[in-house]
Amino acid sequence: MKSPERKNRLWRYFTVMEKGLWSTSAWLIILAFFLFDRKNLLNLCASLVGVTSLIFNAKGNPVGQVLMVLFSLMYGVISWSFRYYGEMITYLGMTMPMAVVALVSWLKNPFNGNRAEVKVNLLSVPETLFAFALSTLVSVGFYFILAYFHTANLLLSTLSVFTSFLAVYLTFRRSPWFTIAYAANDIVLVGLWALASRSNPSYLSVMVCFVAFLANDIYGFISWRRMQLRQAAA
Repeated sequence: MKSPERKNRLWRYFTVMEKGLWSTSAWLIILAFFLFDRKNLLNLCASLVGVTSLIFNAKGNPVGQVLMVLFSLMYGVISWSFRYYGEMITYLGMTMPMAVVALVSWLKNPFNGNRAEVKVNLLSVPETLFAFALSTLVSVGFYFILAYFHTANLLLSTLSVFTSFLAVYLTFRRSPWFTIAYAANDIVLVGLWALASRSNPSYLSVMVCFVAFLANDIYGFISWRRMQLRQAAA
């Protein structure tokens, strides 16, 4: 009796818009898998886990960070298969551990004691400039590391490092702008996997995955701005 009740509570937790966005994204990912791949189930699983993490992140729910850890692990393996070492190192060595740090930060900063919603934080101008400067320094360092490993599409891979690092920093700091940083990263990744699909069409399914991620991250920003206004009013 408790299990169906829990499922209904979870279903009611999301708005009609959120349920429609998640359902559309999931079906788009599944359709792309059967059209372009049909073999690499890890690609499908990673995409579904990733898009589910984003809908929880849009609610400011720490569950999204737990799922992001799992997605990072799977995506790292996928990136390694095409020699996108920048993506592999970024997600396994940066995004995954930072998702753990962000999880701790979100759990320590609930809004009004509600652990299902994090307290939105507004960054000062100096800290925002620091975030961009730090992201730039990390990206320059990664450029030489990725060049050493003969990373495919080096410049785009380096740009992905920049947007990823900025996104995980802003996520940890609970800024609404982390969703925009991730949206920028999604655009870069659509380009990376579009290039990869020229030699292996199965990677088109990964490209479609990041198109779905882009839509979810844009919604995430809208949702966090609403949260910010609601929390400020409260």
